[in-house]
Amino acid sequence: MKYRFSRKQLAIPYALFLLVFVVLPLVVIVYYAFTGSDGRPTAENFIRFFTDPNTLGTLLYSFILAVVTTCVCLLIAYPVAYALAFSGLKSRSVLLMLFIMPMWINFTLRLTALKEILTLIEGNLAFHPFLNSVIGMTYDFLPFMILPIYNQLERMDKSLIEAATDLGADAPGCFMRITLPLSMPGVMSGVAMVFLPAMTNYVVLDMLYNSTYIMGSLIGSYFSAYDWHGGSMISLILLALICIFTLLTKDEDGGDMRGGSLI
Repeated sequence: MKYRFSRKQLAIPYALFLLVFVVLPLVVIVYYAFTGSDGRPTAENFIRFFTDPNTLGTLLYSFILAVVTTCVCLLIAYPVAYALAFSGLKSRSVLLMLFIMPMWINFTLRLTALKEILTLIEGNLAFHPFLNSVIGMTYDFLPFMILPIYNQLERMDKSLIEAATDLGADAPGCFMRITLPLSMPGVMSGVAMVFLPAMTNYVVLDMLYNSTYIMGSLIGSYFSAYDWHGGSMISLILLALICIFTLLTKDEDGGDMRGGSLI
């Protein structure tokens, strides 16, 4: 007699993976965040986060960098996604593939190539640390903004635009009242996929010879100094901020914010 696995049994390996690599590390972080060097419960780490000017300054800088990077990605990605979704080209899937092909190349190799290009243009990368950070972040996260917007526009019912045109709406009116509102789930998904990593991805700053700190590099410096308590508290607070941001950008209609399939 052939034995058949149920769906619950097939989920056991994934549940074990989550338990070992997600739940248990989170428990360790929570433990270190709310304990001192003597192992006793304390709120000192939490108080230090909100009273240390260096930490608050890093958080503000990370927030500003993430906001600027997200805005630049959105300004570039939306026209590109719109042109691809509403073009009559049969090869638009190929064009879309060209935008996501850099994601197939190693992250370090891509940033090394970008660093050489910026060095040729600017001469010295140290003169423009914030600008270099925005360029590097945009170069890295732009496909994550294009894909959800394109998918949302692609699956949109084009007959709504035709109906609005028949009723006398002009092109700007159709865009503002139909296309833009219907594409907002994809926009919000792209914003979340760019904004959250941009606050912590310090590898871009390090590889572009940027000496400034963001939250990811600050957390790394705490753990490098074996201050697991301070690093865990910052990680926990950042996780809470990410959860809050995710809830704020959640699709209220309960739809899939990722906007359907790729092609």
